Amino acid sequence: MTQTVAIPTRQRHRRVVLAPVIGLVVLAICGLVVVGVVAARIGVGAVFVGAICALLPVGPVVAAFLWVDRWEPEPPRLLQLAFLWGAGFAALSALLINSSAALAADDLLGRGTGDVLGAVAIAPFVEEAVKGLFLVGLLVFMRREIDGIVDGIVYAGLVAAGFAFTENILYMGRAFAEGVGTETGSVLTVLVLRGVFSPFAHPLFTSMTGIAVGLAAGSRRVGTRVLWVLGGYLCAVALHALWNGSATLGGSGTFITVYVAIMLPVFVATIVLIIWQRRREQRTVADQLPGFAAAGWIAQSEVELLASLAGRRGWRRAVRSRSGPAAARAVAEYQAAVTEMAFMRARIARGAVQQRAQQRNDDMLLLLKKARAKALGMPDALSAAWKQAPPPGWEPPTIMVAPGGRPAPAPTPPPWPAQGPGPGYGPRPGPPPPGYGPRPGYGPPPGHGGPPPSHRP
Repeated sequence: MTQTVAIPTRQRHRRVVLAPVIGLVVLAICGLVVVGVVAARIGVGAVFVGAICALLPVGPVVAAFLWVDRWEPEPPRLLQLAFLWGAGFAALSALLINSSAALAADDLLGRGTGDVLGAVAIAPFVEEAVKGLFLVGLLVFMRREIDGIVDGIVYAGLVAAGFAFTENILYMGRAFAEGVGTETGSVLTVLVLRGVFSPFAHPLFTSMTGIAVGLAAGSRRVGTRVLWVLGGYLCAVALHALWNGSATLGGSGTFITVYVAIMLPVFVATIVLIIWQRRREQRTVADQLPGFAAAGWIAQSEVELLASLAGRRGWRRAVRSRSGPAAARAVAEYQAAVTEMAFMRARIARGAVQQRAQQRNDDMLLLLKKARAKALGMPDALSAAWKQAPPPGWEPPTIMVAPGGRPAPAPTPPPWPAQGPGPGYGPRPGPPPPGYGPRPGYGPPPGHGGPPPSHRP
């Protein structure tokens, strides 16, 4: 099977290096503009106090979403971009649009109506739109990065966490600036309300859009994707409007009722959905691993370790203790490549990937091979885990070493017939060719592009 290797070109260099740098610079400028606008309103000292207070809740919130994103960790640069989008572009856009709309409402409907109308009717639509725009961009331009609901929730949570961070600077700084004589008490009250009782408010709202984007990513029809995204956005707007309305129009009793009767159940339901989806992801990976071992992409003795987070974590810990952090990182990259390949194969099998499916499969397989070769080059990287009291019946993979200290190459098996995916993508009838299959500890044979196209792991 022919492997497709990305050749460095000027266009690819611009896309891979220059575009992210420009994006980060633009978002950083947006963040500076937001800080300047807020400072003009409440003062530099108040911004400083608000920023310190806003740092307290944002850490645990971001850490929670990174904890959720453990099975298939998203690219760190993209997660950083999501946070900066929320803290910079989304916050600046919402601040300008909300302020302009509130002023217009005051002129048209009378003084004082702008704040109420802005909080209940304008801000939910505007804020959820500018936050959700990042998710829609991922769906349109980088759909390969979204493997399901969990990915949508993670990106939505990071965008919303960034937005809430900037918003908290404004609210807590304003509390400091307006609380003459009682600055500490005012700031503490806002910090408790926004940082303790509702740090996940914005992430919860935007997660509705994230769930919809995760569902849309698995759909074949463009119309269905649009309906999913529109429905998720309207759910996010409804929750946001209900939250703001209960705080603005109702008293403390109304707010507590909405908090306990609606927001907490929705929050718990979202957690349950995340747990269910994570277990589904684990089953997806576990179902693909035996086929990977049969194809020679991984060792048979690695199947059990790769099938659970506990096994992967124990593997990395054993490698780190024996061979150091560099070897542990190589194993982590190898594990991530296996997961990416499993999700890709599962999406191809259910028909979610149609255009250039074979090429994308080959590209992902090449990345898996490189990750495994890198791990093989580390001392004990693929064998240390089994030297820590392995389960009964397990045997560590035997890594044969050729002269020079490098892993010995495996004999090349007879090639599979070159043909396209057959109807049904079913298993290959009959046994594999004589001598085919990985020896314990070996990576995929050189030049072998994968199992037969009709083989379904």
